[in-house]
Amino acid sequence: MARTRAIDYEQKRLGILSQSARLFAQHGFTGTSITMIAEACGVSKALMYHYYDSKDDVLFDVLADHLKHLVATVEAAATERDARRRLIAISTALLDAYRGADAEHQVQISSLKLLPSAQQDVLKELERRLVTIFSEAIAASLAPAAARPDILKPLTMSLFGMLNWHYLWFRDGKGMTRDAYARMAANLILAGAEDAIRAADTPEATAASAKSAIAKKKAAKARS
Repeated sequence: MARTRAIDYEQKRLGILSQSARLFAQHGFTGTSITMIAEACGVSKALMYHYYDSKDDVLFDVLADHLKHLVATVEAAATERDARRRLIAISTALLDAYRGADAEHQVQISSLKLLPSAQQDVLKELERRLVTIFSEAIAASLAPAAARPDILKPLTMSLFGMLNWHYLWFRDGKGMTRDAYARMAANLILAGAEDAIRAADTPEATAASAKSAIAKKKAAKARS
């Protein structure tokens, strides 16, 4: 007979994920064992295997729960009809969703690539959904960017860079608030994008881009 789930199963599962994220962030995925997770959670190793068959499955659930929360939060904020206000709304929503999730965010950046390809594909689809929401908001806000796919992606990823790496320096209660920083990051894109696009189209920038493309082709050819 299959073992029935305890009433507090979900609460304990979430506790395991929280402790696992902390350990993965502190020691790395490869440096963390199931035994370490069990000890941090105050449960036996045998009980850990009642929740997860492998450490890969623990990592997958840590990241899946984290990314699903981010997507749901940003999708809810994306209902704002005005495009510019929508970009600001989803930026502030994402940064607020990162509150208390520095470990999960760090593990996403460092360890997602360590999972089996099938699990990576699921998580990368969630990441793409986040990027698409932001990309669509930027395109709706800035006609010059909407007309330039070669520009739209760098603009989108530049905003993500500002928001995603905030955890390295940002501290709640010290200086700028999360909301203020998210608004500043979004407005840097909104206010400066047209100048940035023009700068990217200067002869110097075009020549540098062409030179870089040639160098990459030569390097790829040398490796083959």
